[in-house]
Amino acid sequence: MEPSQEPDPQDPSGGPVEPPEPVARLVRPALVFYGILLGLAVLWRSVWYGEPLLYASEAAARAGLDPLRDLAIGLLAAGAVIGLSHQATVHTRSGRALARGLADLLGPLGPGAIAVLALTSGVAEEAFFRGALQPRVGWVVASVVFGLVHYVPRPEFRLWTLFSVAAGFLLGFLFEATGNLVAPVVTHVVINAVNLNLLVRGVGFSDEPG
Repeated sequence: MEPSQEPDPQDPSGGPVEPPEPVARLVRPALVFYGILLGLAVLWRSVWYGEPLLYASEAAARAGLDPLRDLAIGLLAAGAVIGLSHQATVHTRSGRALARGLADLLGPLGPGAIAVLALTSGVAEEAFFRGALQPRVGWVVASVVFGLVHYVPRPEFRLWTLFSVAAGFLLGFLFEATGNLVAPVVTHVVINAVNLNLLVRGVGFSDEPG
């Protein structure tokens, strides 16, 4: 006599219950970490120095925002970086190794977790590295520091450090050129959102070319 099989758990609508998204593993620690980082940026630039965190300088603050311009610049910059990083993933061994390493590190992520991670990291890192650090130490040093904090001591992640340094220079340039954080934040958030989605789906590296 064959043992009876347990029926798949179902939700009230009759469909199978999806396994819970691993929110606690990444999202909750990220919210805490990036909340602290954003708080440090505000305390350092706005409270300690009494300067507006959103702007690169007092002159930029007086000039104000041009949101449509900065949004467009941010989207264009993000599109260029996403395109280049995808080409590196598809056409180079080091790019594929990096993508696999990052995908293994992240594990399964749903759209909600991706959105939270992209938004919190983009806002908090730009507030700290561009909004607070760059006015104190300059564009070059802030960009290099940004890349070095993304260093992981594994061979497949060397390219990530180089990519992060280059991204730091781009984001710092956008901050100086536009005079505010809008374009860098848009660029950073969109890059993270799209690339995280590509990573968890295995786009460009799931099959090794022959």
